[in-house]
Amino acid sequence: MKVSVIIAVYKDIEALNLIFDSLSRQTYKNFEVVVAEDGDSEVMLEAVKDAQQKYEFDIVHTRQEDIGVRKSKSQNNGIRASSGEYLIFIDGDCLLYSNFIENHLALSGEKSIVTGRRVNVGPKYSQALREKNINVSTLEKSFLRKYFDIKKDAKEERHSEEGFLIRPFGVIHKLMIKLRKKEFPLLGCNMSFYKKAIEDINGFDEGLGNSAMASDTDLEWRFKGLGYRVVSARYIANEFHLYHKRSPQEYDRGLDIQMMQNRENKVYRCIDGLTK
Repeated sequence: MKVSVIIAVYKDIEALNLIFDSLSRQTYKNFEVVVAEDGDSEVMLEAVKDAQQKYEFDIVHTRQEDIGVRKSKSQNNGIRASSGEYLIFIDGDCLLYSNFIENHLALSGEKSIVTGRRVNVGPKYSQALREKNINVSTLEKSFLRKYFDIKKDAKEERHSEEGFLIRPFGVIHKLMIKLRKKEFPLLGCNMSFYKKAIEDINGFDEGLGNSAMASDTDLEWRFKGLGYRVVSARYIANEFHLYHKRSPQEYDRGLDIQMMQNRENKVYRCIDGLTK
């Protein structure tokens, strides 16, 4: 089955090149990469062209005018440009474990929305990755040995434990499923599903603008409204999230109110999405 890995990017070419490197190490090989740029940087265009010559996997690049945060629109662009039957979404600062695609597929199902978590890497390890003093494959393989140092480096970020890896449907995974009492929320930077699923809800809701809820919370209730279920890939489909300083979110909170109104009215297919 062909997979499309859709990467939501904005300006960080250095991180994108590291993502390409992590994709080149994937155990599952039948995939394409869709770079969904929320902008129209000429530097990004040249970087993607260079990568298309360097790597064996296909790379598609979508662009749009840079007039403010429009992540949902750029991700819809990526969906339209994709040719895979199965879609995986990540952000442009997330580096993948070598079995990331393989393990997403292991948990997939026609009515399943698979979601994992991310290891928030601190400034020291992020700089080492960016300067290529260490690569993501080495960090993945040495995670257990380096765990406490990674945790110390990322003390302000938390979630270092998300780097532990277990086998899908192994004894530990089955025990976790049995003991889990709470629902596992959808995380937009590490999620996957069949293309039909996102078509059923008409994609990301561009009407919510840059609301923080648009890429995961909004998708989750709309998927569930049409009978889909969220499947946890925690400790199975892992990724490293590069450190960056966080700026306060500035968006119209009225958009979040709009999402809640949509939910109350059971508008599972958004109006301003893949099709208008």
